Amino acid sequence: MSKIEFRALSKRYAPDAPLTIKQANLTIEHGEFCVFVGPSGCGKSTLLRMVAGLEEISGGDLLIDGERVNDLPPARRGVAMVFQSYALYPHMTVRENMAFGLKVFGANSAEIDRKVREAAEVLQLTHLLDRLPKALSGGQRQRVAIGRAIVKEPRVFLFDEPLSNLDAALRVQTRLEIARLHKRIGSASMIYVTHDQVEAMTLADKIVLLHTGDRIQSHGSVAQVGTPMELYHRPASLFVAEFIGSPKMNVLPGQLLASTSQSAQVQVGGVPLAATVDAHRIEKGASVSLGCRPEDMRLVAAGEDNCLAGEISHVEKLGEASLLYIDLGRGLPVITVRVDGTTREQVGDAVNVKLPADLIHLFDAGGDACERTLELPR
Repeated sequence: MSKIEFRALSKRYAPDAPLTIKQANLTIEHGEFCVFVGPSGCGKSTLLRMVAGLEEISGGDLLIDGERVNDLPPARRGVAMVFQSYALYPHMTVRENMAFGLKVFGANSAEIDRKVREAAEVLQLTHLLDRLPKALSGGQRQRVAIGRAIVKEPRVFLFDEPLSNLDAALRVQTRLEIARLHKRIGSASMIYVTHDQVEAMTLADKIVLLHTGDRIQSHGSVAQVGTPMELYHRPASLFVAEFIGSPKMNVLPGQLLASTSQSAQVQVGGVPLAATVDAHRIEKGASVSLGCRPEDMRLVAAGEDNCLAGEISHVEKLGEASLLYIDLGRGLPVITVRVDGTTREQVGDAVNVKLPADLIHLFDAGGDACERTLELPR
């Protein structure tokens, strides 16, 4: 079993320094693929290194399979870590790099050979076993680093931004290989750190989104925990809503006109808009933030309800889609609308943008989200 529990886990680098990690409470179930994601400086890698035993724990408890491991050295925790830099020995072959950790722990040669061959087969490295790292591509070197972790048969795999040194094509390829690896060795839990939300959304069973800066002082380090679809469709806060999704969610300032447990009326730039959310806890007249994702908005003819009028200020053509940047005037931020790549809209065109009531998000003055009634996709 490889269940991991964080109980009020905290990290402070000096007695008078601010907390880097504050009151992190989290459970990662046996065999689960958990991704830590968040902006730079939020403590993703620090939290991972605390699990590995490479950083001391300032407060709280870390449990692996029910055992408190705060004071256990890395070698006794049953974890294996894959770093951002491949950290391969340049004078050793692929075979020797993968076998090195087992030799250090005194495994016999027959066992080492079997485990290396099995890992090489899983990672498609068999034909490369006698090469030196300098003769490998970046993707192959990263697979060797992963293979070195596999042969140790750990309870927990730790990945610290393993794809950040690869080019775009190799990132996609290696991401798929890591996903396949998780399915093949589902008995071990995996914790994966990235700043790339695409990696987080495509790989994770569970995403842990971390706060940064002043937010952790009042809210704790963990902004939200959930499946990728939960964070995308039901962000718990404005911070989560703006972080998850690319292009990021459009957010407009508004004032609450009326609310029930089923719907709300919000005035944005003098225009009333309906939202299918439970906003009954917010007082009438209060300032709110209304959010709608670029892919949820659409261009419609004038006269439809729940619309904002504006003018296209810029167009980005991506091939399969185009991004329209629309100036709404009235002191409102420019919004982004994702449309089909065949669109004929041009800069300067006047457009009418519909915000579907059931796809609108609403946040109170403190940034906390109102509950949506939309059913989550599976």
